[in-house]
Amino acid sequence: MTQSAPSEFVYAPPLEPYLQVLHADDDLLVVDKPSGLLSVPGKAAKHADCIELRAQQRYPQARIVHRLDMDTSGVMVLAMNPAALRHLGLQFERRKTRKSYIAEIWGQLAEETGEVDLPLTCDWPNRPKQMVSHETGRPALTRWQVLERKDHCTRVRLFPHTGRSHQLRVHMLALGHPILGDRFYAEGAALSACGRLALHAESLELHHPADGARWTFDAEVPF
Repeated sequence: MTQSAPSEFVYAPPLEPYLQVLHADDDLLVVDKPSGLLSVPGKAAKHADCIELRAQQRYPQARIVHRLDMDTSGVMVLAMNPAALRHLGLQFERRKTRKSYIAEIWGQLAEETGEVDLPLTCDWPNRPKQMVSHETGRPALTRWQVLERKDHCTRVRLFPHTGRSHQLRVHMLALGHPILGDRFYAEGAALSACGRLALHAESLELHHPADGARWTFDAEVPF
């Protein structure tokens, strides 16, 4: 149950709000990335607009630490100096951060909680799509929790233990419940049920580079 990306994609990122800052200090810049905006510049000049560029227009020293898919919205952290960049980068690499996402998925999950433990790899003929592969895939683990059941969909909170590309999107598809509005992995009613990808990085918990204290940043779910 998959659908290829549209052959003619027009990049038209939202301009309002242009940059939504959740927190800023000498080490951290935390923003709420809108759906439809790249995290970093694309290869083409027309894909230059991104959260990194917008952040650096106000905070020239800001540097990207991690990424969200263009279609995903929510909490992103940038580093404000080289030491913070190293500190935060190691936290993501060593899985010292804790992330939660809100998604609306097509259909009804049978259980209230569960997990998906399926290795993922790039679907090269159809990149940037990813796919499950027990032969060449890298380990990927997602835990999920039902929040609300609706007529045709289920609202869930997702906890990715790993950070593979398109992990949440492919893992939900593997359950038979694609995320609403997913132009890569949903089709038919699931694709048209939402005007955007119904996936939002709700919360990010990390150690502050200055003193190691544990901080949590949240961004309101827009759908």
